[in-house]
Amino acid sequence: MNQVFKEAQPSPNEILELFQDVREQTDRLVAPLTPEDMMLQSMEDASPAKWHLAHTTWFFEEFILKPHAPSYTSPDERFAFLFNSYYVQAGPRHARDKRGLVSRPGVDAVRAYRDHVEGSLADLIDSGAGDAETIVSLTELGCHHEMQHQELLVTDLLHGLSHNPLMPAYREPEPLAISEEVPLTFTKHDGGLFEIGHYGDGFAYDCEGPRHKTYVAPFQLADRPVSNRDWIAFIEDGGYSKQPLWLMEGWAVSQAEGWDAPLYWWQQDGAWWSYTLRGPQPVNLDAPVVHVSYYEADAFARWAGVRLASEVEWELAARDTVIEGNFMESAAFRPLPAGSLWGDVWEWTQSPFTPYPGFRPPEGALGEYNGKFMVNQMVLRGGSCATPKLQMRPTYRTFFYPHQRWQMLGLRLAKDADQ
Repeated sequence: MNQVFKEAQPSPNEILELFQDVREQTDRLVAPLTPEDMMLQSMEDASPAKWHLAHTTWFFEEFILKPHAPSYTSPDERFAFLFNSYYVQAGPRHARDKRGLVSRPGVDAVRAYRDHVEGSLADLIDSGAGDAETIVSLTELGCHHEMQHQELLVTDLLHGLSHNPLMPAYREPEPLAISEEVPLTFTKHDGGLFEIGHYGDGFAYDCEGPRHKTYVAPFQLADRPVSNRDWIAFIEDGGYSKQPLWLMEGWAVSQAEGWDAPLYWWQQDGAWWSYTLRGPQPVNLDAPVVHVSYYEADAFARWAGVRLASEVEWELAARDTVIEGNFMESAAFRPLPAGSLWGDVWEWTQSPFTPYPGFRPPEGALGEYNGKFMVNQMVLRGGSCATPKLQMRPTYRTFFYPHQRWQMLGLRLAKDADQ
């Protein structure tokens, strides 16, 4: 379905194990939350944790159980209206900005819904009935879909909790690690004609292909992300007030929103502080800066006399590296110093999220998964401290609008080979 090569497909037993692991991870993420926490919706871009639980369950029900398990019965047909997100072909939907007003069904009813769907899907896969290859492929897609929502769940929660004057912590605070400033250095990479995009080694979303050739000029990529220490220098040099550094639209947004620092930052007794999933903490100077928009990232790069990488440059630099870093599994839930190319923060690129040559979305509602978002958004690479590691591969493309900041968004600098 949304895989490029079916020979890499897992077996039914493997997909059941993945399904159970993913669902258990979601349950662990919401375990510390109160019922009131589960209802928070602080803006239209964010959704309540309860809705994430229900929507990821609806996905398996809508795209696997209803079409492939003839005897399946939903516990409540109205859930299809409440928990559809943006799949127009799947039917009408509740208003996105009013998800936090859906107090009923309650959390217990949503958990019962999850249990019902989990049991039904496990029975379907165990039975071997129907088109087993399609069912396994769709279940794999559903697991990766839920992993994306795991990240959204915790970042949406952070945004919601940030509005509480008590500044509650999702996880217990931990002392900041002692670190040293790491000089900003660059590694040179050769140019030439390269193939990029998914090459058939396991799961991939449709937007990661088709694999195709593209020319890349020689370039240099920074060996670490931009740090909080770097960003404070940008602030102190008046970066937020120097209009020539900014794209016109970015300047307008920055002025309208009153940006003068990354999201969740404030000054206290002459020092910078930030609200995190571990509560309020001093800004860790040597950790990657996070919660900055594309507009801010682009302005910073101009201030530094360089630029953001293209997504092709990032992919070429990453393709021979080991995928190790600060991901969700580390449970740090914040960027840490001395990070690798992977994890900690998603890294803005200068590339718009557009289709690769020859891209064709799948037929039906699942064709809406990525294809209809290929306009006015920018690509980020590398994953973050809230991203499940299993999601990561060199070809993975995530995307956000250039003004958005509530996700774990940072940047890595690049420059031409002769700079």
